[in-house]
Amino acid sequence: MKKAVIQRARWALVTGASSGIGEAFARALATKGMNLVLAARREEQLRALAEQLSGEHGVQAEVVAIDLGGPGSAERLWAEAAQDRPIHLLVNNAGFGLRGRFEAMAGSRLAELVQLNCVTLMELAHLALPGMRDRGEGGIINVGSIVSFQPVPLMAAYAASKAFVLSLSEALREENRGSGVRVLALCPGPVPSGFQEVAGTTIGDRTLGVVSAAEVVRLALRGLDRDAGVIVPGIANRAGAVAAQLLPRGLAARIAGQVVRKMR
Repeated sequence: MKKAVIQRARWALVTGASSGIGEAFARALATKGMNLVLAARREEQLRALAEQLSGEHGVQAEVVAIDLGGPGSAERLWAEAAQDRPIHLLVNNAGFGLRGRFEAMAGSRLAELVQLNCVTLMELAHLALPGMRDRGEGGIINVGSIVSFQPVPLMAAYAASKAFVLSLSEALREENRGSGVRVLALCPGPVPSGFQEVAGTTIGDRTLGVVSAAEVVRLALRGLDRDAGVIVPGIANRAGAVAAQLLPRGLAARIAGQVVRKMR
């Protein structure tokens, strides 16, 4: 029987922890007594969050202010985060999206998107796994998206990057079966956060499939505890994920493109 990953006084590394889903993970894990290494670019927000969680829950909360969108950033983060402490849970949450015609986007931004959403995520998992396997326990939560399941015109690079996250997570889960290490792909739909501002979208009152960051995290941690492989929060989102896999790929892409064009 696998040991529970989330235990009091153990350490979790959460990327993209200054807002949205990452912040919600930090808050939820702190309430369970886990010590935290919080990583993101915005140091002021991270330090305020760390101080609040330490004060309210008596946990240790360390801060690493870092831009994970550049080459070598995963190694730099890991060197600081895992120094003199075993990381029992890695939450690979940092990422961003871009909306618009692919050829109109700046090549540097596309490269940064792939670096952050794919390469840094992969490298952190690669750095975390040896220690987890040696201990015979641990967990990795890779944050994908509802768009992990299909191509999405006008969000082509973002959807492709999240398909990578899902595929990698499912493969790593199988590779580590029986090792005591759990790997979960979390694929949320729309979540109110700073993501929409970067991606150039908004969430309106009628947006289908909206689930709060706190609820997304609750379902993810429950899924990790139950050793689930993929979690898609929200009934509408789960239905959409199933439909995307059943429809012909071309039709799924056409429908997704129509949805994106209607987004504000």
